[in-house]
Amino acid sequence: TPKMLTRKIKLWDINAHITCRLCNGYLIDATTVTECLHTFCRSCLVKYLEENNTCPTCRIVIHQSHPLQYIGHDRTMQDIVYKLVPGLQEAEMKKQREFYHKLGMEVPGDIKGETCSTKQHLESHRNGETKADENINKDTSEEKQEEDNDYHRSDEQVSICLECNSSKLRGLKRKWIRCSAQATVLHLKKFIAKKLNLSSFNELDILCNEEILGKDHTLKFVVVTRWRFKKAPLLLHYRPKMDLL
Repeated sequence: TPKMLTRKIKLWDINAHITCRLCNGYLIDATTVTECLHTFCRSCLVKYLEENNTCPTCRIVIHQSHPLQYIGHDRTMQDIVYKLVPGLQEAEMKKQREFYHKLGMEVPGDIKGETCSTKQHLESHRNGETKADENINKDTSEEKQEEDNDYHRSDEQVSICLECNSSKLRGLKRKWIRCSAQATVLHLKKFIAKKLNLSSFNELDILCNEEILGKDHTLKFVVVTRWRFKKAPLLLHYRPKMDLL
């Protein structure tokens, strides 16, 4: 029977698999090294790779000069950690909101809504309750439709200036754009490639402060790590991709 197959496991027994080797805390914004698949907190790993180019766990060389381009957000691992550790997600969202309030910055939309959606999810399943209530389903579907039509306009926005620094490519007619802070460098590459009629977005490099940006970096991450004390707009340069040895 299902009851006989169920086996309780103590959190202590799996802590080694869901904690960061750099800070010894539970994984937050879990980020995995693509070369060896070891996972760390994003902030811990980015800080570590500012002065190193090897994996903190196995010491394998990630990349000689641009290791940040070879790490990626691990959404599956982060979901597992949040489900296994009670209260961790709510505590982290609270810390992030307090951080933005302290700096006098607008709290991003995903952080505003995260706690509410989590609380509703927990309440709907408490004491064996399900989502069978028709009114809840109706409200949820209406909200979902509004979100789908929003096109991320309610997200925190970033103003960007896209400049070309190569004679091999032409500049954009409209180089100033404004988009969601959750957009990635890959989105910008696709946008530029379409505007310039390039055969592939993989032909482009995007740089900030003369440093090549990884395709998975969000614009929020770029602003916080490379443009924190500078005025808007965020200045980015694009050029033909250069093969690194």
